[in-house]
Amino acid sequence: MSAPIHPLSMPKWGMTMTVGTLVAWLAEEGAEIAPGDEVAEVETDKMTSGVEAHYAGTLRRKVAAVGDVVPVGGLLGVIAASDVSDEQIAAFVDTRATEAVTAGEQEEEGPRSETVDGALGPLHAVVHGEGGETVVLLHGFGGDARNWRFNLEQLAQGRTVVAFDLPGHGESTKDVGAGGADVLVAAVIELLDARGVERAHLVGHSLGGLVAVGVAKRAPGRVASLALLAPVGLGPDVAADYVDGFVAASSRRELKPTLQMLFADERMVTRPLVEEVLRYKRLDGVGEALATIRDTVLRGDPERESIAADLASLDIPVLVVWGAEDRVVSSRYAEAAEPAARVEVLSGVGHSPHVERPDEVNRLLDGFLAASEVGRSGDDTQERR
Repeated sequence: MSAPIHPLSMPKWGMTMTVGTLVAWLAEEGAEIAPGDEVAEVETDKMTSGVEAHYAGTLRRKVAAVGDVVPVGGLLGVIAASDVSDEQIAAFVDTRATEAVTAGEQEEEGPRSETVDGALGPLHAVVHGEGGETVVLLHGFGGDARNWRFNLEQLAQGRTVVAFDLPGHGESTKDVGAGGADVLVAAVIELLDARGVERAHLVGHSLGGLVAVGVAKRAPGRVASLALLAPVGLGPDVAADYVDGFVAASSRRELKPTLQMLFADERMVTRPLVEEVLRYKRLDGVGEALATIRDTVLRGDPERESIAADLASLDIPVLVVWGAEDRVVSSRYAEAAEPAARVEVLSGVGHSPHVERPDEVNRLLDGFLAASEVGRSGDDTQERR
């Protein structure tokens, strides 16, 4: 059997991303590469980020040059064992080029927008993939379904992924009633009912993590597993500078430093990102909705019961992922989830690990979901780590 040859390809980080620009090579030809190593740096209209290798081997060829605009899935480089001949590498590159032309002639079915009726008004979601089990993604405070743009493609391999706009956010109703986590929990259950989903895997970021646990507590039979990214609720507080700053900001100058608190690498906050959030904040009803959720859910309350007790009572797999440099919800709260959950703390990452380190988080989520699905397909029992 011949040694495998692996592509280093342009990732699809955004729902609308079609191309990226190679801005730097971070490894030289001949360098030994391990899975997770950042090999190149790519720029899109939303961000600049490293491209991680998924395979071990030697970087045998740089196919793209710095400055090249490469389509999603296009070949950046080739990773293979040192004993693979140069002729085999050349044949692989030629074959990939032919496949790229053929693929470019086919229309790709991408994420689709769906709206269902809820008690407070329309509930919007972005759906990707078809068949398999259902994974529901719940964003954080002030976010929306687009926050998962770097995760949808990977998680939708063999699954149906539903990125939900919580009430008060995105394209969902801006009516949040009296506020409180119960309103958001009820909306998630309404979404499941409207889509005919009996049981789903929930992935929640920050506020969305608190909501995901609330769904599992209220309707335990509806939740197959929980993956929580820097969740609210394991500790008593959320950074007031972020929450109050986000609610109050009405200009680029005010909003940018607030958004930078979400990341260890503040360069992640680009002008297009700031403009995108400002457009949302200027929609009718958004200011009132955010203030209500802040006051009913996110204000520091030392007497608020920790969701750690809820996690301990659930008989489903739980994964907690946190950035060690989180400035919004401290990563020291992660230990409160143990031993009910498997905990992963990522160095050099802030409050939004799925955006700042998407490849690593996608691998963690994909492996966790695959193991949870296997657990269900056996005798319908769940093994907790």
